[in-house]
Amino acid sequence: MDDLSTVHRETLSRAACVARLANADLARVVISVRCLPAALPARIAVVNDDRLLLASPEAAVLTAASRAEVLSVQVDGLEADGTTWSVMASGIAHAAPMDVPLNERMRDALSRGATIVELPLSVVVGERVG
Repeated sequence: MDDLSTVHRETLSRAACVARLANADLARVVISVRCLPAALPARIAVVNDDRLLLASPEAAVLTAASRAEVLSVQVDGLEADGTTWSVMASGIAHAAPMDVPLNERMRDALSRGATIVELPLSVVVGERVG
C-alpha cells in the first residue's frame, strides 16, 4: 500500500530551471516596496541562457532597476502527472540595452507601455514536488 502522505521533492538543475523560465510567458517579480514584500506580474524572456528580460509597466520594478537593486523572478507550473514545480531566479536588475533582441511578446508589451529591464541569472534554483 502506498503512503499518499509522502511528498517527493527533486531539486532541479540550473539547465532545467532556465528551460522552465524560457518556456514561461509570465512571471512574478518579487520586490520590496516601501519595506513590504510585493509580487508583481511581468512578461519574461530568456536571452542566451544567462539573462532574463522583464517587461513591466510597474514603477516599482523600474525604480529598482534604476537603483541596481536585487530582484527575484518566480514561475511555477503543474505537470500532467500532478507534479508541481517552482523556479526562482535572482540578480541585480538594470535597464536593458537599447539593442537587446526582443521577441514578439516583449515587443507587444512595449507597445502597451511596459519598459524592459534586464536581470542576469546570477542565482537560479528550483524544485519539483509531487
